[in-house]
Amino acid sequence: MPKIKKTLILGSGALKIGEAGEFDYSGSQAIKALKEEGIEIVLVNPNIATVQTDKGLADKIYFLPVNAYFVKRVIEKEKPDSILLSFGGQTALNCGVELFQTGVLNKYKVKVLGTPIKTIEETEDRELFRKKLNRIGVKSPQGKIVKSVQEGLSFAKKINYPVLVRLGYALGGRGSGIANNEDELASLLEKAFSLTDKVLVEEYLAGWKEIEYEMVRDKNDNCIAVCNMENIDPMGIHTGESIVVAPSQTLNNNEYHFLREICQKVVRSLKIIGECNVQLALSPNSDDYRVIEVNARLSRSSALASKATGYPLAFIGAKLALLAKAELLER
Repeated sequence: MPKIKKTLILGSGALKIGEAGEFDYSGSQAIKALKEEGIEIVLVNPNIATVQTDKGLADKIYFLPVNAYFVKRVIEKEKPDSILLSFGGQTALNCGVELFQTGVLNKYKVKVLGTPIKTIEETEDRELFRKKLNRIGVKSPQGKIVKSVQEGLSFAKKINYPVLVRLGYALGGRGSGIANNEDELASLLEKAFSLTDKVLVEEYLAGWKEIEYEMVRDKNDNCIAVCNMENIDPMGIHTGESIVVAPSQTLNNNEYHFLREICQKVVRSLKIIGECNVQLALSPNSDDYRVIEVNARLSRSSALASKATGYPLAFIGAKLALLAKAELLER
């Protein structure tokens, strides 16, 4: 095992959309996995209504907001030698990326365990993600990063309505939406640009099947699909408002293995370490597909997949992150 003595784990934050209890399973499993290796655990999570903040799990718990300001203070005081970002949902991921980009992790020599920051940036930045998939010959929705309302309106005319507006680094689909005409798109873009300076406008795959694969990869490039899932509702219904079934119910054997191979190709190219979730759209009338996104972290689906299969995704993900060479990434 790497000589890791003290690890900081970022929880999922307070009770609000995109945070809180749905990631508690992942965080609790990560703590148990690292405690087995004799590692001291420092947890930052203000949510007292979680298992991971119970007495007896983490060695030290800071009931503080999961943001760069407070986590930096904890790092200054506790001096952890490593940090886990993948077990607290989007909140923890955003915080970790900010700590890296502002030089905090480098200054205090805190190593990122598991999936590298570069990979997180590639999966969260929609334009970087599309370029990455294009380089390996994997299809993604036709889209463009726009920096103004007028640029978005012009691009929508080229690919025809309806179109989907998406933000990177967003909690619970915040700022995203569907536009059926120019007026609706203008309204959506105005709201989106109040949250960020870059917005993705892309083709809307309404009616396509929405499929997910829970993938695990280690440092030696061994990669497996632990479980696949299918949303009862097609593309166009947010996964938070749909029902997901594991395993998939309407895919035939060829479709299952076809999408599985695509997921393995994507995960290997991104150099994921540990667990991730790949979301795909599959045409109901052909074998046409699109890779929608990759969550380079444990997702809300991970707890379902773990219990449906009996495979402890978060527990194994934490072990693989620890086994991988922990490198201090310098910018």
